[in-house]
Amino acid sequence: MPDMSQVQPVAFNCEGGLVLNRSTFLMQAGEALELVNFEPDIEGGYRRINGFAKYNTNVVPQTSASTEEVLLSCIFNGTIIAARGEKIFSAAAGSGSWTERDTGRTSAGVYTFERFNFDNNDKLIVADGANAPTVFNTSFAATDVSESSVSGSKFLAAFKNHMFYAGKSSTPQTVVFSQPNDEDAFNTGSGAGSIKVDDTITGLKVFRDNLFIFCQDRIFKLSGSTSSDFAITPVTRNIGCVNGQTIQEFAGDLIFLAPDGLRTVAGTARIGDVELGTISTPVQSLFNNNIANASGFRSIVIPNKTQYRVFFTKSGVAQTVTEGVITSLRGQRFEFANLKGIRPTSTDTVTSATETIIIHGGEGGYVYRQESGNDFDGAAINGKYRSPDLTFNDAGIRKHMQRVLVSYKPESSIDADLFLRYDFEDPDAPRPAAYSLDAADIVAIYGTGTYGTATYGGQAEPLLRQSVEGSGFTVALRVEDGGVTAPYSLKGFQLEYQVGARR
Repeated sequence: MPDMSQVQPVAFNCEGGLVLNRSTFLMQAGEALELVNFEPDIEGGYRRINGFAKYNTNVVPQTSASTEEVLLSCIFNGTIIAARGEKIFSAAAGSGSWTERDTGRTSAGVYTFERFNFDNNDKLIVADGANAPTVFNTSFAATDVSESSVSGSKFLAAFKNHMFYAGKSSTPQTVVFSQPNDEDAFNTGSGAGSIKVDDTITGLKVFRDNLFIFCQDRIFKLSGSTSSDFAITPVTRNIGCVNGQTIQEFAGDLIFLAPDGLRTVAGTARIGDVELGTISTPVQSLFNNNIANASGFRSIVIPNKTQYRVFFTKSGVAQTVTEGVITSLRGQRFEFANLKGIRPTSTDTVTSATETIIIHGGEGGYVYRQESGNDFDGAAINGKYRSPDLTFNDAGIRKHMQRVLVSYKPESSIDADLFLRYDFEDPDAPRPAAYSLDAADIVAIYGTGTYGTATYGGQAEPLLRQSVEGSGFTVALRVEDGGVTAPYSLKGFQLEYQVGARR
């Protein structure tokens, strides 16, 4: 029986997120060497993510092949708008039947859309890079924009009561804008016009009273209110946007995917100036691999979590291993995690006074709601956390592990296992069997229980105590779950060990 008086405790919070650009020796204890399907939580810790479920239980009708993706999924006037193949449909959430709203389209590419109101009438406009942009009113009647110069546009933006169009394959460097208050009127004498930049346009986004024009290698900013005072200025001639589907307004800024990772466009104290910053350095290897090999990109924002997610689609890669990256702003720091198992073919986020609805289209023809349920439409959410290889400030001293205390926050019952691995998983090092966290000894409940004689305050959070075995010069913690129970948060750990001999 070990002399517990000699036991050394080391505790750390789960914070810092996934870090892949530093040696495990240089990482902070609370950072993660692996963090899959966990999100850095604004309330502290790492939280296993929610799942997704069918937002409409009926498949969007196919037009030719069963493999047709849902290339448009958005919410307009409280109704789902979805495109599959050569047709556009609408349906209510739940079990509403799909109603065909637009026909006669040629095969479409990736859709973009814009909700707008120029004349006190809410409208939706969609573009797919192949057909004329199509406008829907609140009765879902469809009207094609008649102007030939914008037919085949890929990108849309409503700015200063003008509709802006860009991305036509024959004029990839040109932005065309309509007359004021009319998305289908293009008389230059009445306020319509066009602007040409010196790079291929990859996306449009309105932000801070300006229209940002993202290109392959440059970014421009359009300011002004009418054709008479519209002025375009360069933001940078050194950085561009890989794909317009990654541009989102996030945490009071614009975030987008550049060739070298995630960047933001941030306002500075200098009037009219902007600053570009790289934020994805800790997980740059993830981006390098996926930018080089992805065939498609999608993104969403979860406002109440101050979270941005980007998804990478690769040809021939199954949904279960399709990757993405979670970016969370926690305090003043961006933290990251790896996503696996979500493969959106289209996305939309709608926020009202009461709720945020996030939807995506899938390859099988359904529209799903994210942040819903405890699985990926019936498939397990395989969550995984791995700590750095901890040395306790001295890699030359052997540590005989005695106990691990886990601070966590369950949202229902959990099914998770704790693993200890020693000396960088040396095959000759001890490899204890998994410890079931749901069966561990609960010694305290923060807020309602006691640990020793002290009462812990705050939210109700159990403190689990697990006796463990094994020894090594380094130790790493790993938590894995079965992926079908409710989310839970890992808040922190305390490791208790005895000091052994120096090697």
